Amino acid sequence: MQLFRTKSINQLLEDAFDVEHGMKRTLGRGSLITLGIGAIIGTGIFVLTGTVAANNAGPALVLSFLFSAISCVFAGLCYAEFASMIPISGSAYTYAYATLGEFIAWIIGWDLILEYLLAASTVSVGWSGYIVSFLHDYNINIPAQLCNAPIDYIKGQGWILTGSILNFPAMFIILFLSGLLIIGIRESAGFNSVIVAIKLIVILLFIGFGISFIDTANWKPFIPPNTGEFGHFGISGILRGAGVIFFAYIGFDAVSTAAQESRNPQKDMPWGILGSLFVCTILYILVSAVLTGIMPYTQLNVPAPLALAIDQTGKALFWLRPLVKIGAIAGLSSVILVMLLGQPRIFYTMAKDGLLPAKFSKLHPRFRTPYITTIVTGLAASLFAGLLPIHILSELVSIGTLFAFVIVCLSILILRKKRPDIHRPFKTPWMPVIPILGAGICFAQMLGLPWETWERLFIWMALGMAIYFFFGRKNSKLA
Repeated sequence: MQLFRTKSINQLLEDAFDVEHGMKRTLGRGSLITLGIGAIIGTGIFVLTGTVAANNAGPALVLSFLFSAISCVFAGLCYAEFASMIPISGSAYTYAYATLGEFIAWIIGWDLILEYLLAASTVSVGWSGYIVSFLHDYNINIPAQLCNAPIDYIKGQGWILTGSILNFPAMFIILFLSGLLIIGIRESAGFNSVIVAIKLIVILLFIGFGISFIDTANWKPFIPPNTGEFGHFGISGILRGAGVIFFAYIGFDAVSTAAQESRNPQKDMPWGILGSLFVCTILYILVSAVLTGIMPYTQLNVPAPLALAIDQTGKALFWLRPLVKIGAIAGLSSVILVMLLGQPRIFYTMAKDGLLPAKFSKLHPRFRTPYITTIVTGLAASLFAGLLPIHILSELVSIGTLFAFVIVCLSILILRKKRPDIHRPFKTPWMPVIPILGAGICFAQMLGLPWETWERLFIWMALGMAIYFFFGRKNSKLA
């Protein structure tokens, strides 16, 4: 029974509003929405759109985005209820601790480490591709050995060495933004708001000017016939594409990790989560429609698909090419920032509960930020970014995120049954349909991911369980 001991909701609320010993509360509703947009719009729109269109869904990429968005809305409504009811750092880990028990909370916390840590690594690899391309336009060339992963995985061949040394640009941006996060949340949020504005302007320019260059012949067939292999076009391709592209939506749950730095979390957290999700879904669908309308989907398997689409228009939109790259660089920077913000706060919360070493719960004496966990996260994320290719990283992040969403949706059902008396400033509508659909659709998307990704998830979880049973269970404050 010790494995399923739960934290008191009242104690969680006391911790959430501990002004003297907690983090600074500086974020308002607008900052939370831009934080969510900053995390959501990034690799999904600037990198993965082309990959999924070329390899999985074709022009039906629009449906992959829509399918993922629906499951995100269901999960987002559950997150919004939890975030307003338990406004504390830790996200799904904290919610599971209050409902399903310590062992399940540890599993989801360990899973979130996989999600946020590798999300920062994944996006930084995309950032590296765009910055190298941007500098090349101005005759500044970074050697290929210094901007690509030295390790890759090819189906049928296994792990191979590519001949590169490290992806240094990807490592640099992670370490730079980690330093910014140590300085403070207000400064980080201000930086994020500026770069979110830049990338939104660029995306709207691409949509507005790109519409006139759409050739509807590129949308035929809208759903390319399946090649005979699951996930390669057809209906299964849309499902596989939705599972991969789900990576594009993970930012909205990162908003919940900033609950203890929100001025009015019980009212503003639902706005931050659902508002950012709504805005980004509309933009994703429009960009994917324009992109596959300008270019044949078979040609989009490139690191910078939006820039390639602009090249397709000839000189007409040549002026937009550098702006798209600047928008991508800014956009990817904001995603990395928010991912690096979320992960240390989960570490911080788990350490305060005794499940990780106490050093991880220390705040900087001047900046009141979790600086030790930020340093650890930055170093680990930069190492993964320097060593691994984007497709390995993105699939691991997607399966970790989907697993977290399944747990959150199920937790809402359990807590409504166990504690109907708790004050809920925001309630998930249409119970129990929304949580059940959210958990079911997310699990279906997990099934659409490659078996190799499941194997890596099992290995990661086995490592986490070993840490829990040898350290966490004995040192838990609930013990």
